[in-house]
Order: sequence, then C-alpha cells, then structure tokens
Amino acid sequence: MKAVKARISKGLCHRSVVATCDNSGAKLLRIVSVVGSKTVHGRKPSCGIGDLILASVIKGSPEMRKQVVYAVIVRQKKEYRRLSGIRVGFEDNAA
Repeated sequence: MKAVKARISKGLCHRSVVATCDNSGAKLLRIVSVVGSKTVHGRKPSCGIGDLILASVIKGSPEMRKQVVYAVIVRQKKEYRRLSGIRVGFEDNAA
C-alpha cells in the first residue's frame, strides 16, 4: 500500500458525525477521539483522510448501537491538495 502523497487538511473535528462505508451494521458514527493526535492544551483534535479514530455508533443495528469502535477516515468534504496540484474533495464524510 502506498502512502498518501499530499498534505491532508484536517476537515473533521471532535464530535463530528460521519457515515460508514462497510457492512458492519453501523450507519452513522460520532467521532470520540483521534488516535495518535497531539495538540496544544485546550485544542480539540481534528482528523482527515487516513487517520485512525475512535467513534461511537449512533445509528445502526441494535447490536452495534452504543458501542465504541475503531474506524479510518476514507472520505471528507473538505478539499485537500495533491502534490500534482489537483484538489480532491468528496460529496460526504465517511469512515
């Protein structure tokens, strides 16, 4: 797997709601924390594409709801710029 050749702008913040794009039974996730994030004291951690997050399931199957799960951000609305100059943005936020 190749690394992302871009400086990803952090488009999602703490407590953002994102859709899921897998078949685990969860539909919507709320971001609880960003794994490995270091910030200034008092600043909320933010995340972008490729970041590992901890999220709680707020909508989905009854077995999945109210569970805390790990997820990876795969799409974000906020544009980021690749080294080639192309700006990439998606329709929605997803993990």
